[in-house]
Amino acid sequence: MNKSTARKLLSEERKRLERIREGVYDELGDPAEERTALAETSGADQHPADFGTERFEREKDLSIIANIDAGIVDVESALRRLEAGDYGTCEACGRPIGEDRLRARPAARFCVTDQAAVERQVRAAS
Repeated sequence: MNKSTARKLLSEERKRLERIREGVYDELGDPAEERTALAETSGADQHPADFGTERFEREKDLSIIANIDAGIVDVESALRRLEAGDYGTCEACGRPIGEDRLRARPAARFCVTDQAAVERQVRAAS
Protein backbone atom coordinates (compact mmCIF):
# COMPACT_ATOMS: atom_id res chain seq x y z
CA MET A 1 0.00 0.00 0.00
CA ASN A 2 1.41 3.38 -0.89
CA LYS A 3 1.87 6.17 1.67
CA SER A 4 -0.86 8.36 0.24
CA THR A 5 -3.49 5.63 0.47
CA ALA A 6 -2.37 4.65 3.96
CA ARG A 7 -2.43 8.27 5.14
CA LYS A 8 -5.94 8.70 3.70
CA LEU A 9 -7.23 5.53 5.38
CA LEU A 10 -5.70 6.53 8.71
CA SER A 11 -7.15 10.03 8.46
CA GLU A 12 -10.60 8.61 7.72
CA GLU A 13 -10.29 6.19 10.65
CA ARG A 14 -9.33 9.02 13.03
CA LYS A 15 -12.30 11.11 11.83
CA ARG A 16 -14.64 8.11 12.26
CA LEU A 17 -13.44 7.55 15.83
CA GLU A 18 -13.69 11.24 16.67
CA ARG A 19 -17.30 11.32 15.37
CA ILE A 20 -18.18 8.33 17.54
CA ARG A 21 -16.54 9.95 20.57
CA GLU A 22 -18.48 13.17 19.94
CA GLY A 23 -21.70 11.17 19.75
CA VAL A 24 -21.02 9.49 23.06
CA TYR A 25 -20.21 12.83 24.68
CA ASP A 26 -23.41 14.29 23.22
CA GLU A 27 -25.39 11.45 24.81
CA LEU A 28 -23.67 11.96 28.15
CA GLY A 29 -24.39 15.67 28.29
CA ASP A 30 -22.49 18.01 30.58
CA PRO A 31 -20.49 15.99 33.17
CA ALA A 32 -21.16 18.67 35.84
CA GLU A 33 -24.92 18.37 35.28
CA GLU A 34 -24.59 14.57 35.42
CA ARG A 35 -22.85 14.73 38.82
CA THR A 36 -25.52 17.12 40.14
CA ALA A 37 -28.31 14.88 38.86
CA LEU A 38 -26.70 11.79 40.38
CA ALA A 39 -26.21 13.59 43.70
CA GLU A 40 -29.86 14.71 43.73
CA THR A 41 -31.17 11.24 42.86
CA SER A 42 -28.96 9.38 45.29
CA GLY A 43 -31.25 10.24 48.17
CA ALA A 44 -33.52 7.88 50.04
CA ASP A 45 -36.39 8.31 47.56
CA GLN A 46 -34.49 6.48 44.79
CA HIS A 47 -34.33 2.72 44.72
CA PRO A 48 -30.72 1.47 45.04
CA ALA A 49 -31.12 -0.59 41.88
CA ASP A 50 -31.99 2.54 39.88
CA PHE A 51 -28.91 4.30 41.15
CA GLY A 52 -26.83 1.23 40.33
CA THR A 53 -28.22 1.16 36.80
CA GLU A 54 -27.40 4.83 36.28
CA ARG A 55 -23.88 4.30 37.57
CA PHE A 56 -23.40 1.23 35.36
CA GLU A 57 -24.54 3.14 32.27
CA ARG A 58 -22.18 6.03 33.06
CA GLU A 59 -19.22 3.68 33.59
CA LYS A 60 -20.08 1.86 30.36
CA ASP A 61 -20.05 5.13 28.44
CA LEU A 62 -16.73 6.13 29.99
CA SER A 63 -15.30 2.74 29.02
CA ILE A 64 -16.46 3.25 25.44
CA ILE A 65 -14.75 6.65 25.39
CA ALA A 66 -11.55 5.12 26.74
CA ASN A 67 -11.60 2.49 23.99
CA ILE A 68 -12.20 5.15 21.33
CA ASP A 69 -9.36 7.25 22.72
CA ALA A 70 -7.09 4.18 22.58
CA GLY A 71 -8.09 3.70 18.94
CA ILE A 72 -7.15 7.31 18.18
CA VAL A 73 -3.77 6.76 19.85
CA ASP A 74 -3.33 3.65 17.67
CA VAL A 75 -4.04 5.72 14.56
CA GLU A 76 -1.52 8.36 15.62
CA SER A 77 1.05 5.63 16.26
CA ALA A 78 0.35 4.19 12.81
CA LEU A 79 0.91 7.62 11.26
CA ARG A 80 4.30 7.80 13.00
CA ARG A 81 5.14 4.31 11.69
CA LEU A 82 4.12 5.47 8.22
CA GLU A 83 6.53 8.41 8.39
CA ALA A 84 9.29 6.17 9.78
CA GLY A 85 8.78 3.62 7.00
CA ASP A 86 7.57 0.84 9.33
CA TYR A 87 3.88 1.00 8.48
CA GLY A 88 2.39 -2.25 7.26
CA THR A 89 5.00 -4.43 8.93
CA CYS A 90 3.95 -6.81 11.71
CA GLU A 91 5.53 -5.77 15.01
CA ALA A 92 5.80 -9.40 16.11
CA CYS A 93 7.17 -11.27 13.11
CA GLY A 94 8.34 -8.47 10.81
CA ARG A 95 6.38 -9.78 7.83
CA PRO A 96 4.15 -7.49 5.78
CA ILE A 97 0.59 -7.04 6.99
CA GLY A 98 -1.81 -7.85 4.18
CA GLU A 99 -3.34 -4.92 2.31
CA ASP A 100 -6.87 -6.24 2.90
CA ARG A 101 -6.22 -6.19 6.65
CA LEU A 102 -4.79 -2.66 6.49
CA ARG A 103 -7.82 -1.47 4.55
CA ALA A 104 -10.12 -3.00 7.17
CA ARG A 105 -7.98 -1.93 10.16
CA PRO A 106 -5.64 0.85 9.04
CA ALA A 107 -3.89 1.07 12.41
CA ALA A 108 -3.17 -2.68 12.59
CA ARG A 109 0.12 -3.47 14.31
CA PHE A 110 0.13 -7.22 13.73
CA CYS A 111 -0.56 -9.64 10.90
CA VAL A 112 -3.67 -11.81 11.31
CA THR A 113 -1.70 -14.74 12.74
CA ASP A 114 0.10 -12.69 15.36
CA GLN A 115 -3.03 -10.69 16.22
CA ALA A 116 -4.78 -13.98 17.03
CA ALA A 117 -1.83 -14.98 19.24
CA VAL A 118 -1.95 -11.63 21.08
CA GLU A 119 -5.69 -12.02 21.68
CA ARG A 120 -5.21 -15.56 23.02
CA GLN A 121 -2.56 -14.27 25.45
CA VAL A 122 -4.87 -11.52 26.66
CA ARG A 123 -7.72 -14.01 27.21
CA ALA A 124 -5.39 -16.39 29.05
CA ALA A 125 -4.19 -13.59 31.32
CA SER A 126 -7.78 -12.56 32.21
